[in-house]
Amino acid sequence: MSRRTRLLAATAAASASLLAACGLQPATGYVPAVQPGSIGPVDGAGDVAVTVGSKNFTEQLILGKIAVMALRAAGFQVTDSTNIPGSVAAREGQLSGDVDMAWEYTGTAWVAYMGQTGIPDQQQQWQAVHEADLANGVTWLPPAPMNNTYGFAMGPDAAGELGITALSQIKDLPVEERTFCVESEFRSRDDGLEPMLEHYGIPLDDPAGVPSENLKVMDTGAIYAATAAGECNFGEIFTTDGRILALDLTVLEDDEKYFPSYNVAPVVRTEVLEEVPEIAEVFERITPLLTDELLIDLNARVDVEGEEPADVALDWMVSEGLVTAPEA
Repeated sequence: MSRRTRLLAATAAASASLLAACGLQPATGYVPAVQPGSIGPVDGAGDVAVTVGSKNFTEQLILGKIAVMALRAAGFQVTDSTNIPGSVAAREGQLSGDVDMAWEYTGTAWVAYMGQTGIPDQQQQWQAVHEADLANGVTWLPPAPMNNTYGFAMGPDAAGELGITALSQIKDLPVEERTFCVESEFRSRDDGLEPMLEHYGIPLDDPAGVPSENLKVMDTGAIYAATAAGECNFGEIFTTDGRILALDLTVLEDDEKYFPSYNVAPVVRTEVLEEVPEIAEVFERITPLLTDELLIDLNARVDVEGEEPADVALDWMVSEGLVTAPEA
């Protein structure tokens, strides 16, 4: 019997305790049954226990359910500990060994966990965090194309009237058109609004830049609707948010590469990966398919259309042939 099998009960209990202590229960209530597709059984997987974690927002829940179903299709004994409240708890769960696999964002690990300055180049950012985290006993598998970073978007009217497509073009607009909706954290953080405006040559409170009265600070969720309604020309967004599609927002290109890269990647405890390296092969079938456009669509199905993250995850996996659904 492998060490991983002996740890199954302890791992499940520890994961549940971690989440219960934070006031939320793991999202084990609903995971659709699956059968193998292009993800087939892995030899010996039935003797190996893997606990999958995720944070508690839509994109992470969808990705977490994808991982749970993929690993079950491969034959692993999977404990679903998705829905962990917050990045800190999710990170601690993995470093402590309570969570064996989770999807994480390269920029989050590098900037928030490791206190470093973000790297705009996506491959360089992944390589840096991959090398640094090996010392923490976790291995970053290759990243997905999707990059859920900060950005700015325009509503339908502003997109048509202003005729710009990139952040660098804002400086060519009249000062009165340089209006922004941002959340309070982004307004004040060291890598947030003010350094971004400096980077793009439109400093805050500069006669040739952006006057303070051109800013509206509001809750994150309100920014999307306010931008769509034209309350400001440029609203702070996350680049894979489903509301971009639902509200017909146009995301401006970060053409002078200010924002760090936040590519998502499967992160696996090194001990587990060394015992069963085939886990990497499971995710090799999934990760390259995860694009910005796909996650915007999947996120919208949950946040706008009200579908369950697990159902959205299953529908996509079946459509790609990754797994099959059992016949009724």
